[in-house]
Amino acid sequence: MTDHRPRRRSAIRAIALTPLLWLAPAQAQQPGAVPPPAIAAPAAPAPAKPARPTEVEVGGPARAPLAAEAPPAPEPGPRRAISASAPGGHELSPWSMFLNADILVKVVMSGLALASVVTWTILVAKTIELGLARRSLVRALGRVAETGSLAEAERALGGGGTILDRLVGTVANEVRISKGHAEGIKERAVSRCSELVKAEGRLARRGMGALATIGAISPFVGLFGTVWGIMNSFIGISRAQTTNLAVVAPGIAEALLATAIGLAAAIPAVIIYNHFARATRSYGDLVQRASGTAMRLLSRELERGEVGRHAPLAQAAE
Repeated sequence: MTDHRPRRRSAIRAIALTPLLWLAPAQAQQPGAVPPPAIAAPAAPAPAKPARPTEVEVGGPARAPLAAEAPPAPEPGPRRAISASAPGGHELSPWSMFLNADILVKVVMSGLALASVVTWTILVAKTIELGLARRSLVRALGRVAETGSLAEAERALGGGGTILDRLVGTVANEVRISKGHAEGIKERAVSRCSELVKAEGRLARRGMGALATIGAISPFVGLFGTVWGIMNSFIGISRAQTTNLAVVAPGIAEALLATAIGLAAAIPAVIIYNHFARATRSYGDLVQRASGTAMRLLSRELERGEVGRHAPLAQAAE
């Protein structure tokens, strides 16, 4: 009996301690659960956390302008509208750029425009001049082709005013002056015909020098205007202390306009010059042919001994 009592006591103690063993973990967990009330409890510091949102709000607007500044990138429209007008608000058209340009650049542009007008005037005038002269000379050569003497040639030509008329008249006049003396008449006639041919060549080439000059110097004159305009643009940049395109673009555009006008004057002048160089060479060949025709008529009369017979006809023609 005495042996069973200690066992009963130990069993009772174990049973009594069992709830305590269960409560111990619960109490151990409760301190970990206390922090939620601790976080919720400092309701007063919680408003302090709005300080961080305020920083976020401050940072937000600070970044917002960056996002707002991004749109100016797709703002070429407004900037082009600004750059499309000079600092004075003028539109960047060729005429407005000319009006707003420096006085020296205006003089350069005006001179180049005048040179371009001269080029096109020469084109129209010489096309008509050479076309009519060539057509008349071809017809005159056709009329004289079947004649056998200077007298017949003069009657066939009828004083048409072509170079062939002048050549035949010069040879006939030389025959009349010689008064039947055939010695050296052919050499004198050749000399006088050569002078007429050279004079006709100079007449046909009239205006070619202007074309050559315009074609050669116009690009350099335009380049001078461009250099002067860009120099003024850089001076304006230094005064404005900005490299904004709206400030730089107008002056540079005005300067480049001078080069564009120079090229517009030079390129047609060179093309027209080359065209008339070929046209005058072709007409010169016809003039040489007319001179040869007149000399052949003289040679036939010399061989037939009819030099003195032509003198009365030459006097009547004068």
